[in-house]
Amino acid sequence: MRRLIDSHAHLTFDALAGQVEAVLRRAADAGVGHVVTVGTDLADSRRAVALAAAHPNVSATVGIHPHEAAKATEADLAAVIELAASPGVVALGETGLDYHYDFSDRVSQRRVFEAQLAAAAARGLPVIIHCREAFADTVVVLSAARFDGRPVVFHCFGGSRREAEIVVEHGWWISFTGILTFKNVGELREVARTFPPDRMMLETDCPYLSPEPVRHIRTNEPAHLAHIARFLADLRGEPVEELADRISANTRGFFGLP
Repeated sequence: MRRLIDSHAHLTFDALAGQVEAVLRRAADAGVGHVVTVGTDLADSRRAVALAAAHPNVSATVGIHPHEAAKATEADLAAVIELAASPGVVALGETGLDYHYDFSDRVSQRRVFEAQLAAAAARGLPVIIHCREAFADTVVVLSAARFDGRPVVFHCFGGSRREAEIVVEHGWWISFTGILTFKNVGELREVARTFPPDRMMLETDCPYLSPEPVRHIRTNEPAHLAHIARFLADLRGEPVEELADRISANTRGFFGLP
């Protein structure tokens, strides 16, 4: 396996934060040479920036997750936007809309989403999108903010073939997780099998969503990206080394990694 990049992890979350050194060693042993750890609120974004500063093989993003939007003050937003200028920060997010849980009211979700898009545009940063049961509204907000053709990734994509087509039409990206390895995800697998090869990335979204064959056995971590890469290569009928190289190149290009 060549060097993979985990494009979306949460190394700051409790399940992994106390063992980051070991987690990164296991990742390297599995062929995962770089990890993007993603901020979900102001405090978590600060932890992500600190982690990236301490580890050259970790990059950070800063953002306010839609679940946290109702609690986010204007001062919190301003502080996250200021953090975006920190060394090691490669994107804004994750941000977006979540209508499945509605942990935050939808007005707050949209307010915080729009503010982060404005900051990303001003700083020239890519955006990581969390979108659950809110695809149409997410597209409306992105297009209104003039993000067509900009670097936008729908992380942990689980949508339909038509939604995947719309992502491509707008010039955006998709990232796949270990959900691909689960049973009864036939449409998602078809999306992954046929999606444009230069517009996709892979992620663990750890500590969640451990893929087969470690699902229900181990907490997810970046090392498990290798299982997802092998599954996707088999699905697309490609040598895993070639797929890994291309996915890594995609991810470096999207985030501007060395």
